[in-house]
Amino acid sequence: MSPLPGSDCGGAVACKTILASSVANVYTSEIKKSIEELGRKPKLVGFLANADPAARMYAEWTGKTCVEIGFVFELREVDKEELEDYIVLSNEDDDVDGIMIYFPVFGNRQDQYLQQVVSKNKDVEGLSHLYIQNLYHNVRYLDDAKTQKSILPCTPLALVKILEYLGVYNMILPYGNRLYGKTITIVNRSEIVGRPLAALLANDGAVVYSFDIDSVQKFTRGEGIRLRSHRVSDVEVKLEDIALMSDVIITGVPSENYKFETRYIKDGAVCVNFSTAKNFSPDVKTKSSLYVPSVGKVTVTMLMRNLMRLITNKSSRKLELN
Repeated sequence: MSPLPGSDCGGAVACKTILASSVANVYTSEIKKSIEELGRKPKLVGFLANADPAARMYAEWTGKTCVEIGFVFELREVDKEELEDYIVLSNEDDDVDGIMIYFPVFGNRQDQYLQQVVSKNKDVEGLSHLYIQNLYHNVRYLDDAKTQKSILPCTPLALVKILEYLGVYNMILPYGNRLYGKTITIVNRSEIVGRPLAALLANDGAVVYSFDIDSVQKFTRGEGIRLRSHRVSDVEVKLEDIALMSDVIITGVPSENYKFETRYIKDGAVCVNFSTAKNFSPDVKTKSSLYVPSVGKVTVTMLMRNLMRLITNKSSRKLELN
């Protein structure tokens, strides 16, 4: 296996820092080839219905990446009270291949409702109830013929692809079991990233410990990964004890004040941070073998990849009808 592109972590330390751009580039090439084979530029519509500077920045970043790769991106700024109507119109517009919403809109449960207004056939973020249900139940296809893959949320998918890139997944094992034997610690259990990520990794065979502010949960497919999908149980364990036996540590705490203690990292562990804040101290490099400080570029690339998958799924549905 050729060395992973990245930067040495410094001195005689064995750690290598892997930039998100190195991983994203692999999939960018794949997406560009798919667009060329499609023969047209796919169209993504993003809805912005708030004044959040972070949402606008993400929208601009998405648009820039779309254009660079070869998509058509249209940012539609609308009043939040009219957003639902505009989403429905885009659902029915054959010229629109994918739809995304820049949250928060209302900042409450109404935002969850809006996620379900987006047609599952145009949901590039993988937030449709069907997709989320499939994720947790380890259902990977939408049809019995297995021609249409279920869509996964972008950041959890990005983290899976990063771990594949780093060689954490054992590609010799059968698909769906390639994390067998791995123990993974995740410090975050949000409904957007942490919980679905724990489910994905456990469904692929890992034993995952999910740490939140006031509880710890264990995600696993059981001894010998005999279960078809993961089970969750509450456990009484200490972060330092679990982290010190973990092959991978993933953090996503949205606070500059939080730092994962380096002394809890097993020698040679893989460390990945998906928070916008730096959850690891610089001396993470004295313990980790591979360190990924951020994942944003991979997340946006997975958004584009999901859009191409939606187009492929649509083509498969048409073939089934003929």
